Amino acid sequence: MSDVYDESKVLEEDTQHGRFLTFTLEDEVYGIEIKYVTEIIGIQSITKVPEVPDYVKGIINLRGKIIPVIDVRLKFGKQPMEYDDRTCIVVIDISEVSVGLIVDNVDEVLTIDDQDIAAPPANKTGFENRYIKGIGKAGERVQLLLDCERLLKTDEMELIESIN
Repeated sequence: MSDVYDESKVLEEDTQHGRFLTFTLEDEVYGIEIKYVTEIIGIQSITKVPEVPDYVKGIINLRGKIIPVIDVRLKFGKQPMEYDDRTCIVVIDISEVSVGLIVDNVDEVLTIDDQDIAAPPANKTGFENRYIKGIGKAGERVQLLLDCERLLKTDEMELIESIN
């Protein structure tokens, strides 16, 4: 049954192609493909989980579903920051696993045409390059487009799945 052609799924993916949710960490703008985003919520009570990396802040209960939460700022080696009313949790789905990403604030949803996306620098100039899928140019700003599939390494995905 899974090989049946589903036109609605193709149309949905077409309408989402080139659309990115942008958010900031410090003064850098990042984007993630909108197809991964399930929702955006304000910061809420996070239950700590023992023996996880420091960037895994814990878990939240979102309408009965337990979701692990990662502080992207810490994941990228940036200084920790107090959460405030602009801090958001972007809930994404990666391979049917929901993960919450804590970001400084969410900006907007942008459409970036394929021709306005440059490949990331080939040489490893920074620790977060493996997460960067491309560099988007929209207006005057440049967005670092994240590769959600590579945001978490295999062992980290296994850890997240075990928390779920």
